[in-house]
Amino acid sequence: MINQYETVFILTPVLSEEQMKEAVKAYEEFLKKNGAEIVHRENWGMRKLAYPIQKKSSGFYYLLEYKTEGDLIAKIEVQYKRDERILRFLTVKLDKHAIAYNEKKRRLKKEKKKEEKEAAA
Repeated sequence: MINQYETVFILTPVLSEEQMKEAVKAYEEFLKKNGAEIVHRENWGMRKLAYPIQKKSSGFYYLLEYKTEGDLIAKIEVQYKRDERILRFLTVKLDKHAIAYNEKKRRLKKEKKKEEKEAAA
């Protein structure tokens, strides 16, 4: 059964912007290659960590929202664990309420950007 999942992962801050994008692209391609449909992606940028992880106090945060079969989650998490660029990750299965909330949040964000453009013009 196809479910919708959301994964947030933290990449090490020693990576350049280009290396970070390359790592994210590799995971997106892995998901697509295994039959997942990417619904939304969001770069949260460099953020300070609540506590040090591997003696690092900041990291690149990235969110991926996708639809896939449940067995792919174990495979992608093994990939995250093997990759030394990933400090932490969290994958959550979204229920219908979370999906509706995320869609509403994205729609409101788009409307706000559209209003700002019109106001600037």
